Amino acid sequence: MENRLAPIQPLIGVTGRILLGLYFLLPGISKITGFEGTIQYMEVHGVPAVAALLPITIVLQLGGGAALIAGWQIRATALMLAGMTLVINVFMHDFWNVYEGLSQQHETQNFVKNLAIMAGLLALAAGPASGRWSLDQRNQG
Repeated sequence: MENRLAPIQPLIGVTGRILLGLYFLLPGISKITGFEGTIQYMEVHGVPAVAALLPITIVLQLGGGAALIAGWQIRATALMLAGMTLVINVFMHDFWNVYEGLSQQHETQNFVKNLAIMAGLLALAAGPASGRWSLDQRNQG
């Protein structure tokens, strides 16, 4: 069976990688610009050791997002971001707790959306070569 997408597969791959990278890079930036508000939001959700975890989260989001966009260490970065997304999901989108009505629907939607993000990251980690438009591919060839 002929693969009609073959000519644009590199473009599809790099576009997906960039979009996933932006999903982490932009919130990392917003956590810096809204640092105090993010601390309060995390504390309300019962996140432990916020003073330590918030800077770590920012570094992982900024570094991981940039690495995905550049195509550097894609598999390891995707696995790390998938793990981080799982932890964030458990703490920040805990729809099974005290939420009701629209709040519960909102947290449920965010939880499921993050599962889809994790699925994309896991597919990226398990996928074939990183594509011609990546630092990983440049380093191989």
